[in-house]
Amino acid sequence: MPIDNDYFKNRQSGNSGGSNNGGNGGNGGGGGGNFQPPFEPPEFMKNLGKKAGIIYVVIAIVAALFIFKPFVIVESGQVGIKITTGKYEEIPLTPGFHFFIPGFQKVILIDTKVRLMNYKNISEATSFGSGIRLNPAIDILDARGLPVSIELTVQYKLTADGAPNTIATYGLAWEDKIINPVVRDIVRNVVGVYTAEELPTKRNEIAVKIEDGVRADIEALENSPVTLLSVQLRGIILPTKIREQIERVQIANQEAERVKYEVARAKQEAEKKAALAIGTAQAKRIEAKGRADAVTIEAIAQAKANILIAKSLTPNLLKLEQIQVQGKFNDALRVNKDAKIFLTPGGSTPNIWVDTKSTARDASINN
Repeated sequence: MPIDNDYFKNRQSGNSGGSNNGGNGGNGGGGGGNFQPPFEPPEFMKNLGKKAGIIYVVIAIVAALFIFKPFVIVESGQVGIKITTGKYEEIPLTPGFHFFIPGFQKVILIDTKVRLMNYKNISEATSFGSGIRLNPAIDILDARGLPVSIELTVQYKLTADGAPNTIATYGLAWEDKIINPVVRDIVRNVVGVYTAEELPTKRNEIAVKIEDGVRADIEALENSPVTLLSVQLRGIILPTKIREQIERVQIANQEAERVKYEVARAKQEAEKKAALAIGTAQAKRIEAKGRADAVTIEAIAQAKANILIAKSLTPNLLKLEQIQVQGKFNDALRVNKDAKIFLTPGGSTPNIWVDTKSTARDASINN
């Protein structure tokens, strides 16, 4: 408790009076032993009483801040929704520091970051962090009534501007009331028209139809509470018998493709060999024709030459040639007087002479 300065002043005055009386009594009665010196408080305590009220107020405010915590910090990727006596304010609180009145108001924080909803076989699921929800794979019946399971992932986020209205309408479990029903309904409607055997071969077509259907239904909601980012088809789980049948068909198709490839390859090799043989035959044919053409050209040229030669052999030219030959015979007789000369009649063939210096050669000719 603060010390009252008036109290100290009165006490000091009382002590002074007592001292005087005691002095007199001492004078009259021989002195007393109850004398106390005057008490003077420190300087800071003299003004403490005036500031005590301010200190109490500050302490009370600090204590109230810690006890009631009338403020909230909204982080990035969040919005705050202020609720006043049960009514949601339409404008969300943006990231930052905000005050509210405890007891009359409260603020709830809503995540507006990208969220994932996985539809997956629970037995194969792994741990997931914040913002990722796990639901069982969607079980449906195909066109023939066979059970099929669909695994997919949906990416979405809450529209920040409309978050108060969305939470007021759907509650904090808005994902289970907006995303989950739409996805399951669209998947059943799309996949249910196909047979189990068609699902693997038409996977891309089915994935596009599912995403388009979910997007159309989400965007058709009033006030656009959610922004859909993507719908990804992860897996199609077929019954064991259907899966085995499809595997057998795939193996048969692969074998047929292999045989078809081998036949095409053999045909290609045969065509290659035939083309090579045709090319070789044509080359030989061209080569033979070239040789024949060369012989023909040579024969024609020789015939033409013979004709020209025949035309050039006039009687006078033949006589001149005969005279020249006879001149050579005469020269030969001068060298070899034993030579015998045979003259053909008419002079159509050249004259022949034979050297008869050798007795053996002469005898063979005469015989």
